[in-house]
Amino acid sequence: MKKRKIGLALSALLASGTLLAACGNDNAGDSKKNNKDSFSVGMVTDIGGIDDRSFNQSTWEGLEQFGKDNGLSKGNGGYDYLQSSSESDYNTNLNSLIRRNFDLVFAVGYNLHDSVAEVAKQQKDAKIAIIDSVVEGQDNVASIMFKANEASYLAGVAAALQSKTGKIGFIGGMEGDIVGGFEAGFVAGAKEANPKVKVDVQYAGSFTDAAKGQAIAKRMYDSGADIVFHAAGGVGKGLFTEAKERKKKDPKADVWVIGVDRDQYDEGKVDDKTNVTLTSVLKRVDIAAQDISKQTKDGKFPGGKTITFGLKDNGVDLADSHGAITSDTQKKIDEYKEKIINGDIKVPEQPTKK
Repeated sequence: MKKRKIGLALSALLASGTLLAACGNDNAGDSKKNNKDSFSVGMVTDIGGIDDRSFNQSTWEGLEQFGKDNGLSKGNGGYDYLQSSSESDYNTNLNSLIRRNFDLVFAVGYNLHDSVAEVAKQQKDAKIAIIDSVVEGQDNVASIMFKANEASYLAGVAAALQSKTGKIGFIGGMEGDIVGGFEAGFVAGAKEANPKVKVDVQYAGSFTDAAKGQAIAKRMYDSGADIVFHAAGGVGKGLFTEAKERKKKDPKADVWVIGVDRDQYDEGKVDDKTNVTLTSVLKRVDIAAQDISKQTKDGKFPGGKTITFGLKDNGVDLADSHGAITSDTQKKIDEYKEKIINGDIKVPEQPTKK
């Protein structure tokens, strides 16, 4: 009987110890979360993936730099990402990072709009920043937008002035307001620089179909376009493939690509001496990600607000052409850039309805 009582007492002691340990772990997590010196940030990609050489990758590079600048490590309590294989992953991935106690979660791309709106309503204490979309009426969501039409206008100027055939192209991914801004700016800039230039505009209906991008690019180059700008995510890989293949077959061929979102100069490399990237329209998502992360870390999360980055605040721009653009063309680009910043030129935000 005595042994039985001792056994029961020991079991109770172990059970209470387990409960105390569990409570201790929860409190440690709360303590960490309430510690102003600790901060963690995560991101959820769209289906383009983390290495899309475009939007997702640029955002991740910004968070990596933020992590480095603030002594954070990859993983819980630092910075991390979850990759979405399909649209059904969006809600799951957002909730997963929130449950892992990330102080700020980025949702990359307007395709995550509905998921962010839904999760934000359910997770009132979460702080979410969505890129390239506006979620209204949610105080725990910051919406980050870019005046990509402004940088695209400069790309249009560059293409029109550099073209030898007088014909250039634009490949869009999915039709909508975001990609429409790229198209509108590009066409307006090109027509301003050379009213006679012809702009071939086509949409792939996808952000991932590289084969479709290559097929469209082939048709454009075959029809005489010598410079093609894309705002199509992974579809743009096909454009680069087509341009590089043509350059390999004929080193004298005038085929150029204008990249998007990040500097895609490396994508255009044919060999050590040849590159088909004329320039790239930059959406400095990396800078935006760092800026919003810093604000949030400092207790100034811009929840319920829309923050827009343009030429004026270095949120968009053209990448270095590495000598592909002539000095005369560059002077014109700089002139138009100054006019846009000063408000002398108002760049259209959407294409003219046909």
